[in-house]
Amino acid sequence: MEKNDSTYCKCLYYSANALARIMTKMADEAFASTGLSSSYAFLLMTVNRKPGIRPKEISEHMQLTPSTITRLVEKMEHKGLIERKSVGKFTEVHPTNEGRKLYHPIKEAWASLYQDYSKMLGKEEGDELTAAIYEASKKLEQ
Repeated sequence: MEKNDSTYCKCLYYSANALARIMTKMADEAFASTGLSSSYAFLLMTVNRKPGIRPKEISEHMQLTPSTITRLVEKMEHKGLIERKSVGKFTEVHPTNEGRKLYHPIKEAWASLYQDYSKMLGKEEGDELTAAIYEASKKLEQ
């Protein structure tokens, strides 16, 4: 049975959200081996790359609101994968030993995600699409 194009396929909002849903499902499947959803995996990867990072910087790296980062950090702290430390008037986020152990499995899952969608789209096409979407998001954010 042939799949018909949606009535909304020429709408950027609709198409971007459809792509986001598909990519979120693929990412969550790729990161499932780590026991984390994709959002938590990217947060832990960010903290592992820069122990002592401040929540504001995490929100900039992950392009998420500070309140979303606070919520993610609290849940990851509850899981025992990261910890917050007060340094003067600032808060720093550090990986715990358990969080550090997940760094390489998370990177492997991320590489697997890239390989999966590259097989489906083609490596060059996937890389070009990624760059185009990122540039569009920067323009629209202004």
